[in-house]
Amino acid sequence: MRVYPVHTTRILEVRNEPMSALGLALLEEKVDALIDLCEALAAENRALKAKQQSLTVDRAKLIEKNELAKTRVESMINRLKALEKTA
Repeated sequence: MRVYPVHTTRILEVRNEPMSALGLALLEEKVDALIDLCEALAAENRALKAKQQSLTVDRAKLIEKNELAKTRVESMINRLKALEKTA
């Protein structure tokens, strides 16, 4: 046997009573609102995942560019040091 919290038990008691047309209409509105919210959140989630993917690709490109620049600067420094020693 499952034990329900007090607030859940009250909900179950209400469920045993016949639902009025007004109550049914309110419930339908709430369910419709929840469906709309779920659809909006799903769309937002898809957009955020796409944005995250795009940012991940951009980040990888920037890291690659940064490494290339670092290598070039180190090469220039080494050439300058070599020129100093020969001068």
